Amino acid sequence: MASFVLFATNVAANPKIGYVKVEKILRESSQALESAKKLQAEFNHRVEEITQLQKKIGEMENSNPTNGEKLAKLRIEFERKQRELNEDINIRKKEELAVLQDRINKAVASVSVTEGYDLVFYKNLVYANKRVDITDKVLKLLDKPTK
Repeated sequence: MASFVLFATNVAANPKIGYVKVEKILRESSQALESAKKLQAEFNHRVEEITQLQKKIGEMENSNPTNGEKLAKLRIEFERKQRELNEDINIRKKEELAVLQDRINKAVASVSVTEGYDLVFYKNLVYANKRVDITDKVLKLLDKPTK
């Protein structure tokens, strides 16, 4: 019983604290990069379609500016498609971010338990010394191939 009290007092007096830079993980982890490539591939066709429509509008403005009604319809179609694309991209980004955030949380918990951290922050921190930064350890764990 006395050794437990001594242990608890030691942890309370000298807790092991860590910090994770989530922004760095979101920029550098292989999962984040794969997610960005996945989203780019998923929406590439629609981006091309909108780009072609924009070129068509530009060509019509230069070659036949008198056809205002058709040009107005194309502009409305362009704006609608662009708005829908942006909305769809934002929805998919949020979905991918939720999956990645879950993986980050699991990796942070794993590193924390494995290395004996009592407390790990990754939000709302004003300052953290580099010696408590465990971001690279979390990145390394995230980038390990899963079995």
